[in-house]
Amino acid sequence: MKCTKCQFENPKEMQFCGKCGAKLEIICQQCKSSNPSNFRFCGKCGHDLRGPQKALPIDYSEPQSYTPKFLADKILTTRSAIEGERKLVTVLFADVANYTSMAEKLDPEEVHQIMDGCFKILMDEIHKYEGTINQFTGDGIMALFGAPVAHEDHGQRACHAALSIQKVLKNFEEKIKRDFGADFKMRFGLNSGPVIVGSIGDDLRMDYTAIGDTTNLAARMERIAKPGTSLVAWNTYKLAKDFFDFKPLGKLEVKGKEKAQETFELIKTGKVETRIEASMAKGWTKFVGRQQELHTLNEAFAKAQSGTGQVVGIVGDAGVGKSRLIFELRSILPKNEYVYLEGHCLHYGSSMSYLPILDILKTFFDIKEENHELKFRTPEMVQAPLNSRLKHPNNAENLR
Repeated sequence: MKCTKCQFENPKEMQFCGKCGAKLEIICQQCKSSNPSNFRFCGKCGHDLRGPQKALPIDYSEPQSYTPKFLADKILTTRSAIEGERKLVTVLFADVANYTSMAEKLDPEEVHQIMDGCFKILMDEIHKYEGTINQFTGDGIMALFGAPVAHEDHGQRACHAALSIQKVLKNFEEKIKRDFGADFKMRFGLNSGPVIVGSIGDDLRMDYTAIGDTTNLAARMERIAKPGTSLVAWNTYKLAKDFFDFKPLGKLEVKGKEKAQETFELIKTGKVETRIEASMAKGWTKFVGRQQELHTLNEAFAKAQSGTGQVVGIVGDAGVGKSRLIFELRSILPKNEYVYLEGHCLHYGSSMSYLPILDILKTFFDIKEENHELKFRTPEMVQAPLNSRLKHPNNAENLR
């Protein structure tokens, strides 16, 4: 039975939550009254409690009601180590453009329905990249990446989240136009900088103190963004410029700032996905040593080429050169004698099912983010049956 306070899944017949100690109760879907966990029928109205229970409505003032369990667990298990610390984060603000005008034209219930659907999209996409929603406003949100769950790539995660939200919102915008005849657009603002993490309660309520204008500048970016766009301040641009395509907007006057601010519009994800690719784009340093490791990998390739399947694991500390070793191997292997497919286990991909497998399939079929149909990489691949390609002894696959 799931605890309504901390979302912990308890064994059946338990009376109290084994994680937070709260009394386990069942909310009757008929009369909304609370019942002990061992009740089969509602003690007030007699409704059968044994059927599947519908999810309780989200209370936007209670973080535990909308924070997924995997993220809540990370926050609660690390809170003692981060409370009072100075953290570098990326702040994301999002709101509905022309919200007041839309609200005037529609019935309040219709506006509530629209915003509930909007908030659901925002929560799903932000939590996917392990961001935390710090505040709900009437028509938007404030989210943090990098605290309370620390991430070295918080700038990238925030940019991914903004683009992902914009992508999902396209269908939602069409639905709002079709059902209510209203134009629905959101705008986003991002900035990176330090904050002080205050207290984190059992209910996941968090207190942050912004240092300088980290939060204020992110809010200003959102306010001056055009509907349907994301504006990024210089600090976030520095962190994410190698991984995304930006459109420079020059220096813009920002309310509350004495000097004009360098501003960029976030356009799309770039061709670079990993730090090794970013390093490649900047230029390599000379590769020294690792001859024994290259020899071992070459032997594995020769065995795979002869028809004996091989799996090689490369283990090492961060930054020791694992990805560089794979790159050097590929540079010395005979061309056109193998198929190289690559999938990434990204930091923010833990909540995305089969992400490395999806990467591999996208590489094989040359599927881009903007494509909605399969496209083979070469005409020869169209003619060759897929199964025979993969079984051919000369097509040794290097799956990473």
